[in-house]
Amino acid sequence: MSRYGFATAIAAIGLMVQSSFISAAKADPPTASQIRMSQNNLKQIVLSFHNYASAYPNMPNNVYDQSGKPLLSWRVLILPFLEEDKLYKEFKLDEPWDSENNKKLIARMPKVYAPIRVKAKEGETFYQGFVGDKTVFGPGKVIKLPASFPDGTSNTALVLEAGDPIIWTKPDTLTYDDKKPLPKLGGLFEGEFNVALADGFVMTCKKNADEGELRKLIMPADGQPIDMKKIRK
Repeated sequence: MSRYGFATAIAAIGLMVQSSFISAAKADPPTASQIRMSQNNLKQIVLSFHNYASAYPNMPNNVYDQSGKPLLSWRVLILPFLEEDKLYKEFKLDEPWDSENNKKLIARMPKVYAPIRVKAKEGETFYQGFVGDKTVFGPGKVIKLPASFPDGTSNTALVLEAGDPIIWTKPDTLTYDDKKPLPKLGGLFEGEFNVALADGFVMTCKKNADEGELRKLIMPADGQPIDMKKIRK
């Protein structure tokens, strides 16, 4: 075999070995500790929502300008309640997430927002909330605790593990629409996903969770009872 042929064969073997490792890594199921770690992150996030509501008249929403254009995520507003006050003060809240000033801060994402188990681009997170007329978050909404949760804080999803990551400073893009399928969830744990309810309780939902029951969980004021057995793992 020529020197070139030998080198090619070695490279091919290397790729095969590398591919086998990648496949094995993808096949590894999530560990209990990884799931708990994400649940703890979500608990910290919701606790920050409650602490924010104690300091101000309302809970944080995404930041919108007067025309309703989204500027920044609620993840920025709760920074002082995650011991990230210094970082918070460096943001310009009247500018979008990708302004010259604010985009410089993307790389300094707090650890509590970092992906568990899977990789994402720098500054991306899976922790998101639904946006829409019938959801908690959206333009023009003033989120009061508990007034904005007629169904009860224990029956309303606040923050979930989305199917795809987003820049942590960017306003949420999980859009709820009655006439469209729900966006993909469960990007961290192969379809299963954790949900932080508005009261701070975090539960794990199964991969094939009933979409109809999930919709009830996402809407804070639909008035319908939820069959948690069709959602929870």
